Amino acid sequence: MTDNKIVTLKDTLKSPDTEEWLDLFFYRKIGYAWALLFRRLTIKPNTVTIASIFIGASAGIFFYYDNLLYNFVGMFLLVWANSLDSADGQLARMTGQYSRLGRILDGMSGDIWFIIIYFAVVYRLRDFEGWSWWVYPFGIVAGYSHITQAAIADCYRNMHLFFINGRKKSELDEVEPLTDMSRTITWRSNFIKKLLFLFYINYTRSQQLFSPAMRKMRKDINTLYPNCDVPAELSHKFIKMSKPLLKYTNILTFNTRIIALFVSLAINEVWLYYLFEITILNVVLVYMVVKYERVCRKFDAILNLN
Repeated sequence: MTDNKIVTLKDTLKSPDTEEWLDLFFYRKIGYAWALLFRRLTIKPNTVTIASIFIGASAGIFFYYDNLLYNFVGMFLLVWANSLDSADGQLARMTGQYSRLGRILDGMSGDIWFIIIYFAVVYRLRDFEGWSWWVYPFGIVAGYSHITQAAIADCYRNMHLFFINGRKKSELDEVEPLTDMSRTITWRSNFIKKLLFLFYINYTRSQQLFSPAMRKMRKDINTLYPNCDVPAELSHKFIKMSKPLLKYTNILTFNTRIIALFVSLAINEVWLYYLFEITILNVVLVYMVVKYERVCRKFDAILNLN
C-alpha cells in the first residue's frame, strides 16, 4: 500500500481472527479516522506512537486522586491514547511504513502507560486509603503479572498472524538476532535506540521463557523452511488449531483490563483492579499457555512428519 492509494478500514486490520469485538466496534474506526488524517498531514507512525505514550502516561497521574472527576479525565486520556495506539499500526499498514523501531515503540507504549497507572494506584491506596507497606509488593506483583500476560498474549497472536500473513510481514522476533543487532549499536552513538533494544530483548526473552514448545516449533520451521513460508496446507492446519484459543489472548490485552480498571475507579474500590489482575487474569494466562503449548507440540509433530 502506498500513501496515494485509498484504502478501506478492512485493509488496515491485521487480521479478522485477532481483532477484538470492542476494537472492531470502536477503536479501529476511530484509529482509521486518525490514520487518514495523519496520512494527509504526512505524520509518521512512530510520531503517533510517541504521542500516544505521552498521553497514556499522563492519564495515569489522574488515577492517583481519590476524585471521580479527575479519574474520568484519566479515563478519557487513556481511551484517547489507545485510539492513537490503534492508529499508528493502521497508518503503518496504510502507508507501508514498517520498522522494527516502530514495533519496539508500539510494544513499549502500553507498558509505559500502565507502569504510571500502577504507581499512581499504589500511592493512592497509601495516601488516601491508609494502606500500609504491603501495598508495594501488592502493586509489584500486579504489575509483573500485567507485563507477563501482555507479552505472552502478544506472542501467541503474532504466531497466529505469522501463518496468515507469512514470514515477510511477521512481527515475531527472537532474542539471538535481536542481541546481534543490539551489539552493532553503541551507547555513545545512539543511547535511546540502544536502550529501546535492551527493553525489547528482555520483552522477547520473557515470551520465549513461557513458551518453550512454541520456540521449538519456530526453530523447526526455520530449519525446514528457512527462506520461504510454511506451505499453505500446513499453515491452514495451524490456523485452525490456534483460532479457538485467540479469545484467551484477547482477554489478556487492553480492553478487558481497562474495563476492570474503570469499574474499580467508578465504585472507588481501586484495589479490586489489582486483585483482578493477580487472580482472574493469571488463571486465564496459565490456561492459555497450557492450551497453546499443546497446540504447538501437536503442530510440531505434524511438521516433522512432512
